[in-house]
Amino acid sequence: MKQVLRSLARALDPVLELLAALLGTYYSAKYALISQRLARPAVSDDGRRGFIIIQIDGLSYDHLRAAMQAGYAPHLRRLVERREMHLHPWKPGIPGTTPASQAGIMFGDSDPIPAYRWYDKETGQAHVCSDPSVAQAIQQDLASRNRGILSGGSSYMNMFDGDAALALYTLGAFGRSRFFEGLRGLGFLVLFALNPFRSASLAGLALWEYLTDLFQRISAAIRRSTPRPLSRMFPFLRVMSSVVMREIQTFSVTLDLFRGVPAIYTTYYGFDEVAHHYGPLSKPAMRALRAIDSRVRTIDRFRRMDHVRPYDLYVLSDHGMTEDVPFAAEYGRTLGEVVHELVGRSAALREIYSAQQPANLTAVYVQQELEAIEAGFSPPFSRIPHYLASYVERHLPTDLESARAEPAAPSDVVISSSGSLSHIYLCARPEQLQLSDIGALYPMLVSSILSHPGIWLVIGRDNGRTVILSKEGVLSVGDDTHLEGQNPLDKIAYGAWAQRQISRLASLPNSGDLILIGRYDPETQRVCCFENQWACHGGLGGPQDMALLMTEPHILWPLAAVERASGIYHLFTQQYGMA
Repeated sequence: MKQVLRSLARALDPVLELLAALLGTYYSAKYALISQRLARPAVSDDGRRGFIIIQIDGLSYDHLRAAMQAGYAPHLRRLVERREMHLHPWKPGIPGTTPASQAGIMFGDSDPIPAYRWYDKETGQAHVCSDPSVAQAIQQDLASRNRGILSGGSSYMNMFDGDAALALYTLGAFGRSRFFEGLRGLGFLVLFALNPFRSASLAGLALWEYLTDLFQRISAAIRRSTPRPLSRMFPFLRVMSSVVMREIQTFSVTLDLFRGVPAIYTTYYGFDEVAHHYGPLSKPAMRALRAIDSRVRTIDRFRRMDHVRPYDLYVLSDHGMTEDVPFAAEYGRTLGEVVHELVGRSAALREIYSAQQPANLTAVYVQQELEAIEAGFSPPFSRIPHYLASYVERHLPTDLESARAEPAAPSDVVISSSGSLSHIYLCARPEQLQLSDIGALYPMLVSSILSHPGIWLVIGRDNGRTVILSKEGVLSVGDDTHLEGQNPLDKIAYGAWAQRQISRLASLPNSGDLILIGRYDPETQRVCCFENQWACHGGLGGPQDMALLMTEPHILWPLAAVERASGIYHLFTQQYGMA
């Protein structure tokens, strides 16, 4: 029987090869026409081996393994089981945020980013990474020092462009390109005629995603389960991120393969956005991951066809995510309100923790595309995209500059929180304050914060040393290390790594006078989050600390030695001759 099957397989080989050749010819012709309509010419072959980076935002190493086991990542699981790719954990560093990780991966440097949100004491200006002007300024700074790994390539749905020639839905290149830009009426018809099944699927998936979100909200209300933040725009954002933008970016990546683009980096945010609201192992988050897994399969299938250049595939995450309890939900007050009481009600205090998120930016990108579509039609056909763009504008503030805080008075206290990490800025003096300075200004502040049950670590500075305080002990780190009591980092297995990361964070010029890390329980793997979320990242403790990276067998990288995202940059530059 086995001999018969082998003979049959050999007989079918020429037929299968012919079908593959015909299919490849069809797709090449199809995507060449689409490239022409979208004004994206083919890239000449320069002999470089290409690579594709697919980032699944917020997915930890442990959570992917759990999802594989539960059947929510079938393609990724098959790749690992067949040994076509290897799955590795790696540490992205502190802060574990998308901007810091992508800055490190793409440019090899994340020093300008002490958190997702921070404050500049010298200028009195708050900064939020979702502000395009902030992202662009950071990118210009990074690009002036290091060459990006996407030189000559494409960036889709990222914070930074990595020196890409084409950057779509990329905050550091905000407004530079639009997918539908330049298309006119007939061009739209050609585009959708060449993709009838994708177009019909897009409409069906969008409706299904909206109904799914509605059902989950009603179910949560009936069960009276722990309340989730339910913004008016969240269902719309979920549909846009989980369906519309996901399909556009997948299509763009496959188009780039046929164009011969040498480097491609795209990020899928759907899992991260849902996990913040429902938890990383919740069914909504797992379903979002399964949809992303399907897009990875699509890209991988097209990658394996004959192209101008061969492509290596990388699937990675920028950080993990840890389940949490919001500080305000557990203690009835925000962190800012607690600190305000400690410093005195006469001091003006500003708390920053609810500015624009990448999910909101998805809606802004959608609005831009709708405006581009509107420009491609004349009335009455332009009315539909005009109405939809107006709906987005009415329900979501698109002036991202408003995310910035006004300059603060010299006596103000500013608290800037990102997940379970918070920076406290005492603005009586423009320079970073020593613990002794803080003690002179507010004698009971540090000890009172440290005694709060929602706080794990308080971090400060003392004559060039980083001081890490917990309720159990004090660790002073400089050229040598001094310990009083129990090591504050004993709760985690990788305390030496955390010590180095905290010392680096404290050394950054725009880190707070005090840095707080929310409570971490190693038994429940939960943290206390300073934002209104039910799973978070950016601080320390639990799955948020461990990202994932899937590589092909011929990629032999010493990932255990990588301590933060900039280490991944150096591996890429060495692998592809960019050093």
